[in-house]
Amino acid sequence: MPALVLLGAQWGDEGKGKATDLLGGSVDYVVRYQGGNNAGHTVVVGDQKYALHLLPSGILSPGCTPVIGNGVVVDPAVLLSELSGLNERGVDTSKLLISGNAHLITPYNITVDKVTERFLGKRKIGTTGRGIGPTYADKINRTGIRVQDLFDESILHQKVEAALDVKNQVLAKLYNHRAIAAEQVVEEMLGYADQLRGFVTDTTLLLNNAIDDGKVVLFEGGQGTLLDVDHGTYPFVTSSNPTAGGACTGAGVGPTKINRVIGILKAYTTRVGAGPFPTELFDKDGEALRTIGGERGVTTGRDRRCGWFDAVIARYATRVNGLTDFFLTKLDVLTGWEQIPVCVAYEIDGKRVEELPYSQSDFHHAKPVYEMLPGWSEDITKAKTFSDLPKNAQAYVKALEEMSGAPISAIGVGPGRDETIEINSFLS
Repeated sequence: MPALVLLGAQWGDEGKGKATDLLGGSVDYVVRYQGGNNAGHTVVVGDQKYALHLLPSGILSPGCTPVIGNGVVVDPAVLLSELSGLNERGVDTSKLLISGNAHLITPYNITVDKVTERFLGKRKIGTTGRGIGPTYADKINRTGIRVQDLFDESILHQKVEAALDVKNQVLAKLYNHRAIAAEQVVEEMLGYADQLRGFVTDTTLLLNNAIDDGKVVLFEGGQGTLLDVDHGTYPFVTSSNPTAGGACTGAGVGPTKINRVIGILKAYTTRVGAGPFPTELFDKDGEALRTIGGERGVTTGRDRRCGWFDAVIARYATRVNGLTDFFLTKLDVLTGWEQIPVCVAYEIDGKRVEELPYSQSDFHHAKPVYEMLPGWSEDITKAKTFSDLPKNAQAYVKALEEMSGAPISAIGVGPGRDETIEINSFLS
């Protein structure tokens, strides 16, 4: 049985939550391997809509064990609030497991994030202000606080004091912000210890044993390929690796154990936050995509920037992730357009470029080269098979598949759990 990675193939918000949830009934473990509560998934089950920020989407599938891996940064207050909200709605959250090596977002990480972004002014990155970047910076600087530190008060106190020795100097002298008391931080963090203790385990050992025993493990990335700190549109990126390689380091599983890598593609393109976006629309078409698609960030609440499908980005995602399949989402949003533009290449300094430029400056100046595809007006939300789709919708999907470099194995034709056309099984 396979071990699969499921990730965003654009700038995030592609519908990974729905894809993960659909597979959740067929897999044994769903694992978040990076990011924090700066990621958001919307999952619709029947007439119920769930907004998940930190928890793996598999928590909504009764037979599935959700896992937060070592590569995730955890805000304990947000985690406990999210668990409480699901419990109140009758969702069983008792099977959740958390890596003891995952790093914790502390109150001072959130403070540093917010004051730094304000200080940057027009040069701001567009972070969510939730302390994600500063927590990953602490991790790399070896001054971070891990989940396991909650269970040793002496170690926790030493680490918090050491971190604040430097941070308080920066906050006071650079940002004119009052110092943060170590005792107050320690007291708050210790208050989470008993509530989290029962969830914490050696998830690396657990997952490797599960794969060796033939269990199906799904690794779920947050954000998207173009927000990867190494392979995205730097510096307008997240602070971790949502790409497929991040699943190995963020969950402690070797690459030879992963059988399939599935990229989630929206039938058009969106992004949240600052940064270059070649196909972005500023007209009535962009507003229509935003309105019809409900393009508002699950976590941030910000309107998403919208544009036409970008095949250059899709090809890049196929390459850097080693994608074996695509799950195409929100095809129904495009119903009603007579013609649908698709970006097949860029024009940069008068030259046609068909691969993503490595130069930040070139990408910033890239102009989309469009190919027009015929649209459709028929309602597709009731389609159950590929042949149920209008001919032009079928042609659109086939064109995207050819341009993107990997087969499209499933198509989302509506927000509901059952509004999906499966062409090839992801679990074969």
